[in-house]
Amino acid sequence: MTSVPPAADQKLNGDAPWDDFDPGVYISHNYLEMQAVDEEILSHVRDHFSDHFRGRGRVASGIDVGAGPNLYPALAMLPWCDRITLLERSARNLDYLRGQCPDYAPHWDQFWNVLCKDEAYAMLDMTPRVRFKEAVQQPESGSLFDLCADRRRWDLGTMFFVAESITTSLAEFRRGVGCFMNVLNSGAPFAAAFMEHSEGYRVGSHTFPASDIDESEVRAVLGGYADHVEIHRTANPKQLVRDGYTGMILACGQRKERRDE
Repeated sequence: MTSVPPAADQKLNGDAPWDDFDPGVYISHNYLEMQAVDEEILSHVRDHFSDHFRGRGRVASGIDVGAGPNLYPALAMLPWCDRITLLERSARNLDYLRGQCPDYAPHWDQFWNVLCKDEAYAMLDMTPRVRFKEAVQQPESGSLFDLCADRRRWDLGTMFFVAESITTSLAEFRRGVGCFMNVLNSGAPFAAAFMEHSEGYRVGSHTFPASDIDESEVRAVLGGYADHVEIHRTANPKQLVRDGYTGMILACGQRKERRDE
């Protein structure tokens, strides 16, 4: 389990300049060309969702929490959801997402091609762009922490590099994971990805905080909410996308039975 930094050294979610987050810079560094680690993560997510839903058909709704300028979590939900909510706090990221809903950029096709290695994606009943336009609702402005009081429930959920990448506070990290799990129905499959031992990161001219977490922390915080959790850790030094972290942790599982249902 990771240690807690002194309160005086913490940078909380509310302290970060989220509206200055530059999606163009972030995309050019991370997503214009698919990184090997994203291909590996996306393959695990694809298989997790396909294994869960095989033979069950489409579910009602999915949510990608803290979507940012990243469409591949939503693409991974396309065969399984009639509606997909993209929740995002940053004004510039929201503008980016709104611009992608009518017709997303060509560089996202390489991510869809990875998903199409599974028949459920390859045999989608319409083109992914048409399906994306129909399923993805207008991106919704909101913080991860807003979900703690949200009475809505989703049948499928993703959260990629969010709870640990918005604060140095382990308390906020744990609360954020709880907020994400709070809005999933009983038995809902989910995929959540985390940066391991991140020291924070820079996007353009701005720096953003991160929590120093590891696999044991992820297992512990999910333990109260999830069943059948599988952890996939990627830590190949040649696959690191930036300095200041040691690897990525992907957790796939199902929401435990909720007592309020």
